[in-house]
Amino acid sequence: MSPEEGNTDWPMPSARPEEVGMSSEYLSRIRPHLQRFITREMAPSFVSLVARHGKVVHHEVQGYMDFESKKPATLDTIYRLYSNTKPITGVAAMICVEEGLLSLDDPVSKYIPAYKNQRVRAQAGQGPMLGTPTIPVNRDITIRDCLRNTTGITTARRAPLAYMNEFGELISKAGVLAGPVGNHDSSVREMVEALAQLPLESQPGTEFEYHVGYPIAGVVLEIVTGQTLEEFYHKRIFQPLGMKDTSVYLDKDKLSRFPALYSPVLEEEKWKLAVTEEPAKSPKVTRSQERFDAGGGDGGLLSTAADYARFAQMLLNGGGLDGVRIISRKSVELMTGSHTGDIEIQMPGFGGFGFGIGVGVYKGGGEIPIYRSVGTYGWGGAAGTSLFVDPKEELICVCFSQIMMHQVMGNNTYLEDFERLVYQSIL
Repeated sequence: MSPEEGNTDWPMPSARPEEVGMSSEYLSRIRPHLQRFITREMAPSFVSLVARHGKVVHHEVQGYMDFESKKPATLDTIYRLYSNTKPITGVAAMICVEEGLLSLDDPVSKYIPAYKNQRVRAQAGQGPMLGTPTIPVNRDITIRDCLRNTTGITTARRAPLAYMNEFGELISKAGVLAGPVGNHDSSVREMVEALAQLPLESQPGTEFEYHVGYPIAGVVLEIVTGQTLEEFYHKRIFQPLGMKDTSVYLDKDKLSRFPALYSPVLEEEKWKLAVTEEPAKSPKVTRSQERFDAGGGDGGLLSTAADYARFAQMLLNGGGLDGVRIISRKSVELMTGSHTGDIEIQMPGFGGFGFGIGVGVYKGGGEIPIYRSVGTYGWGGAAGTSLFVDPKEELICVCFSQIMMHQVMGNNTYLEDFERLVYQSIL
């Protein structure tokens, strides 16, 4: 359903596109264009939302909860956010900064002593020759390092094979080989403590290494607030913003709104989608509520496009929505500025971007021009969810699907196409 077809004021007031400087004709191209990806079975469903000047001008659903049953998706379909959890963690951190519970430049070791005086794996010619040669850190990892992805902590991408012999038990506990989207047997606190005992791969604050600092930041947030992340997020973000369908685990009475999770598989030299997580068997339904990775590992938060749009509108408004203030305007400005300076964001397609407190930030100057205005911020999730907020255009764009690593399919460009179609709609 689109606003002009009778939608009301959820998640925000609606308007005809022309009332906020957008074209109805151009926005109407989004649905048939995205439908091509569903028809080709390159994505199971989409819930897309566009708002400008605080008014929703496009909010539509298409596709299926799963291809097998062809049960239609709905506007209130609940999606796995994975790394779209990071912006929410960024806001949670800024709440704690405002209340004096922590500083972004506090060393992690202030809260987790195992992170005091770590060592960095030495390059050739540095350090002792027995075992893994290491040198001292120039400084301890900070909270800012965790949130902007500059901890220097080892990951599966960078860990030497020799680590399996030297640090096998620690690597298992730390979940290094499973990566940010895998399930781990260790608790988050156990994983974080184990990571602290592995040599760093670079000096803190010098190189970008995605995600690995977020579980650490989550543990720190629980320590300083005296609450679980789920309790803190619900009390300070979800409930005040009316994000009624956002949670760590799924209430079983909402199972009918929870879709299958798909992943591309290569069959006879062609990419096809296969179900990799059935709703009823998802850890988000079956697992005891005792593990949550603040960066989105293990699926991250669950949410709807509407709930997430309210969160985004709060940021665009400068920290408040509908008379409720979550953080200050200056905290939003700090959070959504780039904290990575000249450090290269080592992720494909992110030339011209920096990273803030939980969000990627477009700085301009990439190899290829893009439609986004300089200063646009947001992020995406491994299962096909995406948000970007363009303060210059007062624009919010949300597009949710449920397919892991869709980019490997080559021409599966639904997020890029959605962004292009939205910007072409601006009058």
